[in-house]
Amino acid sequence: MSGLFITFEGVEGCGKSTQLKGLQTFLEAEGHAVVTTREPGGTPIAENIREILLDPANTAMGSTTELLLYEAARAQHIHEKIAPALAEGKIVLCDRFADSTTAYQGAGRGFGPEVLHDLHHMATGGVWPDLTLLIDLDITIGLERARHRGRQDRLEREAVEFHQRVRDGFLALAATEPERIAIIDGDASIEAIAAAVQERVQQCLAERNAP
Repeated sequence: MSGLFITFEGVEGCGKSTQLKGLQTFLEAEGHAVVTTREPGGTPIAENIREILLDPANTAMGSTTELLLYEAARAQHIHEKIAPALAEGKIVLCDRFADSTTAYQGAGRGFGPEVLHDLHHMATGGVWPDLTLLIDLDITIGLERARHRGRQDRLEREAVEFHQRVRDGFLALAATEPERIAIIDGDASIEAIAAAVQERVQQCLAERNAP
C-alpha cells in the first residue's frame, strides 16, 4: 500500500514547523510510521542547495537561478527520500513543498503558471501531496515572529510587499484546490491549530481507508 503525503505551507513565522512536529507525535501515538522532512532540504544534496538558497550573502542570485535551484533540490528530495518512504507505506510530513514555489517564485517573483507547472512536473515525477495544511497568518505577525528567531535568511529579508504577494498566492492556490488544501487559522492558539490539523488529517485518513 502506498503511503500518505502531507505538506505544511504558509508565510514566514506562521508556525508550520511547530505543528508538523506536533502532528508527528500524534500520528506515531496512533501507531503510524511517520517520516518528517523539509524543503528545500531533506537529503544531503538538497540541504547543500538550501544553504545556497537561503544564505543572506547571496544577494546577486537571479530569480531564474532561485527557481531552478528549488526544483533541483525537490527532484533529489523526492528521488532519495519522499518516494521511497511512500512506497514503504509510510506517512510523509513535509515542511513546505511545491506550493511554496508557486507562492514564492510564482506570486512573489512573477513566474507564470505554465512555467511552474512544467517544472513541478519534471521535478516531482508526479509525486504530489494528498493533503496540504496551509497555516494562514497576517504577514506582519509572521515576520515579527521570524525576526525574534534570530538571524534572518535571504527570503525573510525580502520586502513586506513581496511577502504579501506570497500570502495572496497561497490563498489563491487554496481557492483553486479546496479538496487538497485546508486553510488553518494561524492566529489561533497553538493548541487550537493542532486540534484543527489533527481533525483534518483524521478526515483524510478516514477517506483513504473507506471501502
